[in-house]
Amino acid sequence: MQTFVAVLMGLLVASLLILRRGRAERSITYAAITIAVAMTINVDAVYRSIDALLGGSNVATLIGDCALMVGIFFLGRGIMKAGEYQPGPVRVVLGPTALLVALGGVVVAFLLIDRGATTTNFMIDLGAQPAAAAYSMIQFSYYGIVVGTMAVLASRQYRWSVGLQRLPAGCLVVGSILGVALCVVVLIMDIAHVAGRVDLMADVSVAYGPLYILTFFFLCVGLAGQPTVRYLSARRRAARTHTLIKDLAPAWRAATIVRPGLSQTDAASVRTDGVEAQLHRQVVEIRDAMIDPRVSFSLNADDRLVLERAEQHLLGSDGARLHAPATRPNSQRGAA
Repeated sequence: MQTFVAVLMGLLVASLLILRRGRAERSITYAAITIAVAMTINVDAVYRSIDALLGGSNVATLIGDCALMVGIFFLGRGIMKAGEYQPGPVRVVLGPTALLVALGGVVVAFLLIDRGATTTNFMIDLGAQPAAAAYSMIQFSYYGIVVGTMAVLASRQYRWSVGLQRLPAGCLVVGSILGVALCVVVLIMDIAHVAGRVDLMADVSVAYGPLYILTFFFLCVGLAGQPTVRYLSARRRAARTHTLIKDLAPAWRAATIVRPGLSQTDAASVRTDGVEAQLHRQVVEIRDAMIDPRVSFSLNADDRLVLERAEQHLLGSDGARLHAPATRPNSQRGAA
């Protein structure tokens, strides 16, 4: 299970480094890297090697758990910064003070545990100790509060998103809700263990594995999905822009014959402008020719429709049809 999650987080890190490169806000990337480190430390073979280097007293558990807490902190901050909904309580819960208080409690509780030799089943072997129960409960209380807040923020993103953009937000909502359920399960297990109710702990632990895997799966899909959707949307918009430039080119050439515009006086700029700027220039020069009283220029119905689609596209409308009619009557006329 730990290996699967570690691999999943590694894939998430790789995808974020590719899809989010150049972005100023990097909280999500920091979160993915830190959580991936924590999950890698939890892989049994890696854990034994690291703990052996640290004296064989399960200090690697503290390092991995603290790394996970820092990763969850960055994750919550990244989701908060992605939206405009940042009320005071949310900023406090997802702020550095809450993290430092939780980390301090975890370190103190860890130092009070009689840890013994290296074990890859830390809470199973040592969870009957009150200090160990406190150690786990502080962590998962912090996780539960943070991911619960993330569920609220992601649900707002989902309501305000449209189309394919709803998929990653929806996955974040599901992952956050599952994360809260996972935290509740762990808290029940901790209390049952320290109270001597091993039977109850065993019954509740059945839900732990599926919740653990599903939580990370949906969170990873949601986090990777956001930049993926943006990338695909940008590619789709660029393709639409190229199509509109091509479809509008005959009308634009006719317009610039009767009324030469900036394209004729600043050809170098036209060659270096992006495709959005090129389409905007075409639209402006066609409209200028249509309203200039010094020239006679008009569009047929098909070309006017293409022009309107281009204007809608530049304004951010995704509902415009993108293909001009297969036949184009050559009806542009102009004279100086």
